[in-house]
Amino acid sequence: MASSSSELRTPPLSVEHTKGVNGLEKVTLRVPRGFSAEIYLFGGHVTSWKNDHGDELLFLSNKAIFKPPKPIRGGIPICFPQFSNLGTLEAHGFARNRFWKVDTNPSLAPTSSNAYVDLVLTPSEEDMKLWSYSFEFRLRVALGLDGNLVLTSRVRNIDAKPFTFTFAYHTYFSVSDISEVRVEGLETLDFFDNTKNRERFTEQGDAIVFEGEVDKIYLTTPNKVCILDHERKRTFVINKEGLPDAVVWNPWDKKAKAMVDLGDDEYKHMVCVEPAAIEKPITLKPNEEWKGRMELFAVPSSYCSGQLDPKKVLMSS
Repeated sequence: MASSSSELRTPPLSVEHTKGVNGLEKVTLRVPRGFSAEIYLFGGHVTSWKNDHGDELLFLSNKAIFKPPKPIRGGIPICFPQFSNLGTLEAHGFARNRFWKVDTNPSLAPTSSNAYVDLVLTPSEEDMKLWSYSFEFRLRVALGLDGNLVLTSRVRNIDAKPFTFTFAYHTYFSVSDISEVRVEGLETLDFFDNTKNRERFTEQGDAIVFEGEVDKIYLTTPNKVCILDHERKRTFVINKEGLPDAVVWNPWDKKAKAMVDLGDDEYKHMVCVEPAAIEKPITLKPNEEWKGRMELFAVPSSYCSGQLDPKKVLMSS
């Protein structure tokens, strides 16, 4: 059957394997409407997510160091097998500064409705000295036809003994000005405040706003959280599964100046809202598997938490 002219003009889904900064391998995903995403095999790290106008939706520092083993500052680092320094490993674990491989035997079924890449991480002998468990970490990064970005993580215990881990998608969102941003969906919830020795508090405001350093771990959170950027008239919608907690972070001026891979004023243009599993660590018995999923949308700021379906907003915009 012959294709129509409109079908012939529609560009196909694209998955391109190339070299990126400093010759590091990367994968670029594109879909017909013009959305794109970029993933580095170093860290299994999403470094770019652009809308159909070519606007960058993730924050990546101008001073990001693409020289292993230094993790990349910005995008979506993978925190595994520990978040922060709440264990015996280096801060945020080692998954974000290891080289992942393209997964030739993915555990998720193929799909024609998005462009995607499957990656896998297994421990090296050096990793086993740091964290003495055998595992398979499979990651699918998918870009949907509507521009939604989906990260699906599967961790399987292939060891003879149980192990326990914590996890986060350390997502950096690009915003116009941090003072014009609010985070909705976490109000009235308990949180640990990392700026106050991890004391536990209850959120009192009707939304989270930023007037100084924020470093909080919100507990037992809903599966949908929103970031409203008033100046850009844009709302980020985060849908998550298997990730009960959510970290909200902005280092503010003093800590930003102390980071060699973050510009002094770059904190003004970023906010981290991170689906996570921290308060109650995940324990896997031999052959058990855990799954955590994050889906990101960027929609017009008429969107308010819980009122509209982001897919319908996208279709009408």
